[in-house]
Amino acid sequence: MKIWREIRFPLSLLIFVLGIIFFISSIAWLFFRETNLSLISDLSRFFGDWNYYLIVVGIVLLFVGGWYSYDYIKKKRYLLEEIKTDRKSEFVKKKAELEGIVKSLPKKYERMLREKEEKLGLR
Repeated sequence: MKIWREIRFPLSLLIFVLGIIFFISSIAWLFFRETNLSLISDLSRFFGDWNYYLIVVGIVLLFVGGWYSYDYIKKKRYLLEEIKTDRKSEFVKKKAELEGIVKSLPKKYERMLREKEEKLGLR
């Protein structure tokens, strides 16, 4: 599961983009079958009757990829904002929360947290 930490964000973006592609292709096939939308029409014709399934898969992938991307960005911003503090008391209060967040982010953020702990004399 440690590899998940490193590839979580790129993979969630890929899932999100696939969800968008599947969803748009299915919508084009369902409602705009007669119009020529170049690449989108070609893609929807390629999937054919599978577009009924792909609209559901697309919606699921949109939500899953969007949620994981949002969660990653939110945790990263929060961690970077909290690491900026130079007050030891504030850092100690949020240390457990930050350590929990770091477990789902790539290793470089764990190193940043450890460096901040050493700088503040907590290690």
